[in-house]
Amino acid sequence: MKAVFLVLTALLLLTACGAEARQSSSAPAAHASTPTPMPSMPMPASTASAAPGPAVATDQVTISNFAFSPATITVKVGTTVTWTNQDQDAHTVSFRSGPAGEKTSQPLQMGDTYSYTFTKAGTVAYICSIHPFMKGTVEVTP
Repeated sequence: MKAVFLVLTALLLLTACGAEARQSSSAPAAHASTPTPMPSMPMPASTASAAPGPAVATDQVTISNFAFSPATITVKVGTTVTWTNQDQDAHTVSFRSGPAGEKTSQPLQMGDTYSYTFTKAGTVAYICSIHPFMKGTVEVTP
């Protein structure tokens, strides 16, 4: 009885191995010699040449990959805008002029947020004072 069980088990194993061999041999061999493409690396904002897109109506700005996203937003007077740092490096939100005056947030660590309520209409340009190539704009409408 044990001998029959061992023979049946051996036959099942051989059948399974044979099926795997047939499946792998029928697959095209080209994939083995085709190089795997390298994942594309994000281009740092300092070397990006694309112009900022049109203004987006939102009250949320993400800081990621050394860039403010969206780079330009449009809000109404009285709107509170919140910036959230998703980078591992610290960043700031630093207004240089316009209706917001001159203000700079504390350094934002990963996961930190900064909020500012816009009380006057106008265009407010801002940068990260740590990485001045990072630029953004808030268009405040009446």
